[in-house]
Amino acid sequence: MTMIPFLIGIPVLFALIFPFMRESRSRGIMVYTGAGIVMLTTVIFIVQWLAGGAETLMLYPSTELVDHLMAAGDIILMCLIVYLSIKYRRILPILLSVGQTVLMLYTEFSTEVAEGPHMSVDWLTILMCIIIAFIGGFICIYTVGYMKGYHAHHTDVQDRQPFFFSMLFLFLAAMFGLVFSQNLIWMYFFWEITSVISFLMIGYTRTDEAVNNSFCALWMNLLGGLGFAAGITWMAFMEGTVQLLDVISAGAEVPLICLALAGLTKSAQLPFSTWLVGAMVAPTPSSALLHSATMVKAGVYLLIRLSPAFYGNMTGIIVSSIGGLTFIMASMMAIAQNDGKKVLAFSTISNLGLIVGCAGIGVEETVWAAVFLMIFHSVSKSMLFQSVGATENCLGSRDIEDMHGLIIRIPKLAYIMGIGIAGMYLAPFGMLISKWVALKAFVDSGNFVLVLFIAYGSATTMFYWTKWLAKLLCYHIPRDTVKDVTHRDEYVSMSFHAAVMLLLCLFLPFVAIKVVNPIVRELFGNSTDVLSMSVLATMAIMLVSIFIVPVVMFFISRRSHRELVPIYMNGINEGDNRYFTNSFGDKEHLYLSNWYLRFEFGRRHLRIPAIILAAAVLVLGFCLVIGGAL
Repeated sequence: MTMIPFLIGIPVLFALIFPFMRESRSRGIMVYTGAGIVMLTTVIFIVQWLAGGAETLMLYPSTELVDHLMAAGDIILMCLIVYLSIKYRRILPILLSVGQTVLMLYTEFSTEVAEGPHMSVDWLTILMCIIIAFIGGFICIYTVGYMKGYHAHHTDVQDRQPFFFSMLFLFLAAMFGLVFSQNLIWMYFFWEITSVISFLMIGYTRTDEAVNNSFCALWMNLLGGLGFAAGITWMAFMEGTVQLLDVISAGAEVPLICLALAGLTKSAQLPFSTWLVGAMVAPTPSSALLHSATMVKAGVYLLIRLSPAFYGNMTGIIVSSIGGLTFIMASMMAIAQNDGKKVLAFSTISNLGLIVGCAGIGVEETVWAAVFLMIFHSVSKSMLFQSVGATENCLGSRDIEDMHGLIIRIPKLAYIMGIGIAGMYLAPFGMLISKWVALKAFVDSGNFVLVLFIAYGSATTMFYWTKWLAKLLCYHIPRDTVKDVTHRDEYVSMSFHAAVMLLLCLFLPFVAIKVVNPIVRELFGNSTDVLSMSVLATMAIMLVSIFIVPVVMFFISRRSHRELVPIYMNGINEGDNRYFTNSFGDKEHLYLSNWYLRFEFGRRHLRIPAIILAAAVLVLGFCLVIGGAL
C-alpha cells in the first residue's frame, strides 16, 4: 500500500522543519497542520484497506537499500548514545548499545535468511495506527498551549520547544514504522528510535534529576533492546528467518523469551518499572504520549502479537506471572502517592501489568480483554495526564490535596478529569469490563495466583481512584480565586479525548464486534463472543443513564443559589469551615486530607521486595528456558 511511506515520512518531514521555526504562532500553526495531515492520511489509509476487503497484507519482500540505510541508522543511534553517555559519564548505556548494535550488524551481514515481507497490515496494525494518529496527534495539539504555560511557570528551564516538537513528531513516525514492521530487524530499528526519543525527552529540563532519570530509562530499554537483538540472532542462525510470524510458528522458546524481555522492559514491568516513574519529571505531553498512551503500548503490542505462542509454555508462565505481580504491586504503591503524575505513573504500570498478564496466558478470552484494556487505557490515561498538566499550570501544583473542590474552582478541568477517572474504574466503562473478562478467563484457565492478583489489585485500584475523585467533588471551604489559564489548544485535545471515551463506552458492542473480535480472530484463527450482545448493550444503556443524572444536576445547579453549609468541627465554627474554637477557647485549624497509608503501601517499603521477586522469576525462567534449549 502506497500510503505507508507517507504515514512514516510525513511526521519525519515536520520533525525536520520544527528546528527552524522559532516563532511561537507559526510553530503552532505547523503543529495543527502536521497533526491534521497525519490524521487525514491515516483515515485515507484505513478507508483504502477496508475497501480492499480488510484482508491481511504482506508487503515489501525485497528492500536491500532500505536494509542498508537502517543499518547505518543503528550505527548513528549507537554513536549518539555513546557520545551522551561519555558526556555524562555513564558506562552501562555504552556497553549495552555497542553490544546490541555489533550483534545486529554481525547478524545482518553474516547470515543468509529467507526472503519475506518486511511490513504487514491487519486489524491490530489498524488499531495501533488509530491510537498513534489520533491520540498522538491531539497530544501534539495539546502541547502547543501547554508549553506556553510550562515555560511561564518554569523560568529556570531553557526554552527548547522546537526540539520538543521535533521529538514528538519523530516519535509518531517511529511508532508507525514499528507497528507496520513484520521483519524483526526493521521492528528493532524503530524500537530503538522510540527508546532514544524517550531518553531525550525525559532529560528535556537538563536538571540533575532529569538527567539521572533519563539514563535510567535508557539503560533499561537498551537491556530490552539487547534481548530483542539476541532473539533476532537466534532466529537468523537457528531458523534461517527474521519474520515475526515465524517466531510464533517455530515455537522456539529462546527467541520467544528474548523478545518477551524487550516487551517487558518497554512496558515498564517489574523489575524494570523504575524508569517509567522517573519519566514523570518530563513535561506532561511526553508523559501523555510516550509514557502512557503510545510508547509503552509498543511493549504490550509486541506481547499481544506473540500471545498465541505463550500458551502452555514456560515463557507464557513467566510473562503472565510478572504481569500479574506488577499489576497488584503497582496498584498498592499508587495508594501511597499524593502527586497526581506519580499516581498516573503507577496506575499506568499497573494496567500495563494486567495487559501483559492477559497476553501471557495466551488464550482468546484473555487477549480479547488485553486489546480492550489497551484501547480504553490509551484514551483515558492520555486525557488524565493532560488534565493534570493543565491543572498544575492553573494551581501551581499537581498535588491531589490541592485539587480539593476543583469541581467548583475550575469546573471544566474537573469534569474532564472526572471522566478520565471514571473511565479507569467505574461501571460500565470499558476498563472495568476488561478486568471482568480477564478475571473470568483467569478462573477458566485455573491460574488461581493470577485470580488473586487481579481481585486484590482491582480492589486497591478502586481505593486510590475513589480518593482522587472524592477530592475533586469534596468542598468545605469558601471559594478561593483560581484563574483558569488553560489554553484553547489544551481544551481542544482534552475535549476530544473525553468525547472519544464516552463514545467508546456508548458504542462498546460495535467496538467489540468490529474491532476486537477481528483482532482475536487473526491472532488465533477463530474468536468467540466473550460477552454476549445483550450484556454489552445493557452496559451501553447504563452508561447513558449514569450520565443523564449528572448533566441534569449540572444545569439545575447553575440556576440555583449556592450556599456554604457550616459543618460541626468539635467546637464553635468560625463561619468559614476553616477554623473553630475548641473547648479550651483556643483557635484550631481544620484541614481535610486523604489517608495515603505510606507506611503500609509506601514505595520505600514495597519497591525493593517487588523488584527482587520479579527479578527472581525472570532469572529463573531464563535459566529454565535456555537450559532446556541446550
